[in-house]
Amino acid sequence: MSDFADLFPGFASEWINTRSGRIFARVGGKGPPLLLLHGFSETHVMWHRVAPQLADRFTLIIADLPGYGWSDMPESDAEHTPYTKRAMARTIVEAMQQLGHVHFALAGHDRGGRVSYRLALDHPGRLSKLAVLDILPTYNYWERMNRLYALKIYHWTFLAQPYPLPETLITASSDFFLKTKMASQTKSKTLDAIDPRALEHYLAPFRDPSRVHAMCEDYRAGAYADYDIDKADFEAGKKITIPMLALWGDAGIASAAATPLDTWKKWATNVTGSPVDSGHFLTEENPGETAKLLREFFLAG
Repeated sequence: MSDFADLFPGFASEWINTRSGRIFARVGGKGPPLLLLHGFSETHVMWHRVAPQLADRFTLIIADLPGYGWSDMPESDAEHTPYTKRAMARTIVEAMQQLGHVHFALAGHDRGGRVSYRLALDHPGRLSKLAVLDILPTYNYWERMNRLYALKIYHWTFLAQPYPLPETLITASSDFFLKTKMASQTKSKTLDAIDPRALEHYLAPFRDPSRVHAMCEDYRAGAYADYDIDKADFEAGKKITIPMLALWGDAGIASAAATPLDTWKKWATNVTGSPVDSGHFLTEENPGETAKLLREFFLAG
């Protein structure tokens, strides 16, 4: 850790023991607990520009998902079980309880957003409010995978290929893969919005073959078990009933598949939302507007 810039000055570092291994989190601020979860190709560091704008009113728990960043990598199985969003959500609930938070607010981006809405569906009593950033449910993504959308989120099918195909290709040129993939998802199609110090945090896991494998297991779970779990809930009419906010980049991923708010209204009974002038990485491309919208939502009575 000493080799990386500390982008959360004043925040504590916590390694939280769970049955699935340790979860790493930065913890700081004051007020009711607000958990922030990151997405693929990034780590907890993606919140570094938003956290200072929330820390005066919330105790922030900014965690690395299992297999990502500095959290432990659960040993996987043939069904990719530890990397299902159901399993990850259970681990996150356990980690928050270890910190003394049995009831909390939650915001998640990308893969973290998938863990977040799964947590809301599986553990509804744990959450006060939920925000998701630039995603639609996994079920909807796969169901709407047409030609143009498949080209936009090619990594979904690539990373879900059987071991060791994606692992071998990524580790052969990990920096190139990550930088190209991230740039393609920003509004400017460059990395100009990504702090170079943060980028170093993101590059490090891609230089570690075991981390690359864990991330691929996440996407394999997404293509099979996560889809089936979502499908069962959707067909059963199960919905998120707590207040929910959906934000998406106007040049992001979610808006390319559908009108995000219309889609989330099929999954939640009390959802609002709006686009942000951004690509996929809202918290880094437009941290001011993203923080403002999150702050207003989580502070509203």
